Amino acid sequence: MIRAALFLALVAGQVSAREIAPTQLDHLPPADIILLGELHDNAAHHANQARAVAAIKPAALVFEMLLPEQVKRLPADLTDAAAIDAAIGWTARGWPDFAMYQPIFAAAPRARVYGADVADADIRRAAREGAAAVLDGFGLERALPPAAQKARETDLWAAHCFAMPKDAMGGMVQVQRLRDASLARAAIRALRETGGPVVVIAGAEHVRSDIGVPSLIAAEAPALTLLSVGQVEGAAGDQPFDMWIVTDGVADRGDPCEGFGSTTG
Repeated sequence: MIRAALFLALVAGQVSAREIAPTQLDHLPPADIILLGELHDNAAHHANQARAVAAIKPAALVFEMLLPEQVKRLPADLTDAAAIDAAIGWTARGWPDFAMYQPIFAAAPRARVYGADVADADIRRAAREGAAAVLDGFGLERALPPAAQKARETDLWAAHCFAMPKDAMGGMVQVQRLRDASLARAAIRALRETGGPVVVIAGAEHVRSDIGVPSLIAAEAPALTLLSVGQVEGAAGDQPFDMWIVTDGVADRGDPCEGFGSTTG
């Protein structure tokens, strides 16, 4: 009864968003679609995701990192990380060590897996022509409000170490919108085909409640219940998720902008 009451209060907006401990991943409020965010190279984030998946027992897993054609090549045995990597070409697409992600697959061996990654050709087209040229729906045909567009361009410029031309950020925003919409579409499809619950594994920015995938799903299918769980490194204060976990950073990451020769705008 307590868990049900907490869930109803959360979706009604009566419980404020909050930081949680990893142990609370064992008893997350139920939802049709649960979005679990990450920083891709943080092993602790993936361990937390695997813990949550084991507790949720989802009918479907949606991965930002997988193209639909890669899903078709997944082997039946989800315990051998090296074999899975070789079969689907994970490393070849530039994602961090698959060994960090394998426990997520193994935590729900009966779940149907969906890929929500976007082909390189579609990314290039979205950057040139806009996300709506690649994917229908999810409001992609509408321009963002000017203030929101500017904020997203500034955030993406910083995320790319201020090393790209600033006037290229408009196209990068279109790519980000396309990726969010692709994840939203895959999650809704997974729920309709399996009955749920569905877990989405994606970068933390994608699972933001304010401007990420949850907002697109809510607009497209308002009857669905959603829960966004983000993960951040060493941050304090409110975060743009329903719940979030604060972890240590990656000790040997270094400065990702060092190779660009610029870390400030």
